[in-house]
Amino acid sequence: MDNVGTVHPIEQLRYVARASGADAGLLVQEAASALGVFRNDRPGLVTAARRLLTRQPTVGPLWWMCSRLTMAADPWAEARAVIEELRADRTDRELAHRLPDGAVVVFAGWPDTIVAALPRRGDVTALVVDVEGQGSAVVRRLDRADVQAEEIDPAHIAGAVEAADVVLIEAAVAGPAAALTDVGGLPLAATARALATPVWLVAAAGRRLPEPYWQAIVERAVLGQETPWLSPYDVVAMGLVDQLVTAAGVAPPAEAEPVDPGFASELLKALN
Repeated sequence: MDNVGTVHPIEQLRYVARASGADAGLLVQEAASALGVFRNDRPGLVTAARRLLTRQPTVGPLWWMCSRLTMAADPWAEARAVIEELRADRTDRELAHRLPDGAVVVFAGWPDTIVAALPRRGDVTALVVDVEGQGSAVVRRLDRADVQAEEIDPAHIAGAVEAADVVLIEAAVAGPAAALTDVGGLPLAATARALATPVWLVAAAGRRLPEPYWQAIVERAVLGQETPWLSPYDVVAMGLVDQLVTAAGVAPPAEAEPVDPGFASELLKALN
């Protein structure tokens, strides 16, 4: 694990806890390498994991990683395995491979896996719905990668969805019946359902979680908000999703590879 020996593990965990807007995969790699040093201190591992999840409750891969390390006989070895799985994640490749030839796709904001996938295809056109001023930056990035892209004002979301072959939404976390996405996911999915445009939900490594974790995350991030119209997240029901994209391929949600149902119940105390 790259940073052990150069940065104290506690400092690594503090960095991850404070990070905002950073790539989830990189955050999890940092946290895994730090938590792995608790290999002979399971109570310390659980306490550190709880604190981390309390500060970063909506980063699905952190729950996935903390759960695996907490249940592992050798947390150090498990941390290494988690890091390797993240680095080898093929979700972006599967998405790029399975998009229809010459497809017009529409998505909102800056979904990391989707944006990483599109340059693998030279024949795709991207309609980027601007969310919180990110649209123009995404378009510039795709343009530099020779992907034809156009920024779409949110007021014209219906026209973009009607013109698209596929609506792409990226899950920050996915439970059995719904997914948490960045804001913009639900309007896209609902509009797509009304206009009969297929919706593909992209769930990279560590995003799909068992029901107990999903419920804890929703309670923390969504329920009880005083100003839900200012929430940075949307909850998208799986009933609005036609295909689920994972490292294992593309399939209807009901036919996708099942999620490991195991979970560490002590981690749920992170939200108390």
